[in-house]
Amino acid sequence: MKLELPDQKKQVYRMSIPIRWGDMDAMGHVNNTTYFRYLETIRIDWMHSIGGAPDPQGEGPVIVNAFCNFYQQLEYPGDVIATMYVSDIGRSSFESWCTLSRVDDPETVYAAGGATTVWVDFPLKKSKPIPDWLRAHLL
Repeated sequence: MKLELPDQKKQVYRMSIPIRWGDMDAMGHVNNTTYFRYLETIRIDWMHSIGGAPDPQGEGPVIVNAFCNFYQQLEYPGDVIATMYVSDIGRSSFESWCTLSRVDDPETVYAAGGATTVWVDFPLKKSKPIPDWLRAHLL
């Protein structure tokens, strides 16, 4: 299965993530599971930057699916440029997307992924409408 990033999306965040020696596997490249950590890192860092850190006693974002397409191998040493986008804003969910490039090769997308993000009430374990303050960041 290969999912593509949509043409209609809004860039909401960008950050640099260092590639650690321990991110590599026995084959000498960044392990596939680490890419999902990079996607998680930018998603959570973005939420913190806009005041939306998950509150286990209140509400916050939960992903209900995730994917990553691997185009080229990332290798140590280096730094990843993670760029996050959003699209398809609904009542309680939106799509988040991310491209991963290298600082020393910013035009090449090494991997791209995404996730469906749902806003939830954690104590009730139910989705709830995206709050207005977050919707303002998404639109």
